[in-house]
Amino acid sequence: MIYRTLILATLLIGSLHAEEKKLDIRDGVAHKPADPQPTGWPLTAEEKAFIARPEFERRPGREVNKHLPHLWPAVPSAGSWGGTSWVDTHAKLVAYVQKNAGPCDVLLVGDSITQQWGSPLDKGVLNAAWLKAFPDAKTINIGIGGDKAQNVLWRLDHGGVDGLKPKAIVLMIGNNTMFFTPETGVAAAAQGVKACLANLREKFPEADVVVAKILPCHAPKVRFYEDILLTNAEIEKLNLGADPKVKLLDLTKDFLNADGTIKQALFTPDNIHLSLEGYTAYAARLKPLLDPTLGGKGLGSTVVLPAKQSPAKLESAPETKPAAPAGPTAKTADQRKPPFLTLN
Repeated sequence: MIYRTLILATLLIGSLHAEEKKLDIRDGVAHKPADPQPTGWPLTAEEKAFIARPEFERRPGREVNKHLPHLWPAVPSAGSWGGTSWVDTHAKLVAYVQKNAGPCDVLLVGDSITQQWGSPLDKGVLNAAWLKAFPDAKTINIGIGGDKAQNVLWRLDHGGVDGLKPKAIVLMIGNNTMFFTPETGVAAAAQGVKACLANLREKFPEADVVVAKILPCHAPKVRFYEDILLTNAEIEKLNLGADPKVKLLDLTKDFLNADGTIKQALFTPDNIHLSLEGYTAYAARLKPLLDPTLGGKGLGSTVVLPAKQSPAKLESAPETKPAAPAGPTAKTADQRKPPFLTLN
């Protein structure tokens, strides 16, 4: 009798935990962030103090002493490179967005792949591939190298796009989320993409959105490579294109050879970031998706750049790359600062 009772109790507890997990990940946003200021800009003193803590100390569940990695990609979280450098970078983009408030043709959202279309964090000029494909499009680029889905979510809610009125949005996010898929799982990584899309659709209901799946990188049998393919398959299952304002773009075949290896000419030597030829291939796939929305009548490619800041340029630390399938630890990936980032 006691044995039966123990079995029933175990089954009941397991069922409750399963239901709790299901509830937590529902729509990717059921769990509220622990931030004292969940939205808004400028930041309060309390929020500044909160995000000054390392990112791994602010993950969802830490506030109640729970390990909930399946929630990490879909719950907003400020990034961290140590000190205030990440939020300072975000602040520069907020100033850039404020200078260009009002209508724009295209809003680019994502990580380093997005940033390297051309950004105010670098030279402030869009690259040749973008300008050739969309010469008259007023394009606002808020990509930050190293960002994960949860970092983009936090930026969107803290002044990152306030005042903009884009006709079209291009979202690509998820490469850096792969550092954590051994803990989060690939389905959770896909939920992070879904959460970013949901945030953008809520903020800009009239805009058309292109969601680009995660670009392949590295090589077959490397964990990063394999998890990207698995995450993209999970994204496909979410049926994001059922929304008539959303188009899903899969670039995998464009960037892989028939044997599954990456097309080296489309990548830089790190086998992650894109060469100009790679951006040309990406732009060629974007063009037929964006042209119907833009209608051939762009607002002009000129944007206003904020005045240069007086502090010296931030020094860059080498990026940790997943040389082995295990990849870096969660702590080092949370705090790494991309080597390509330049603050003027």
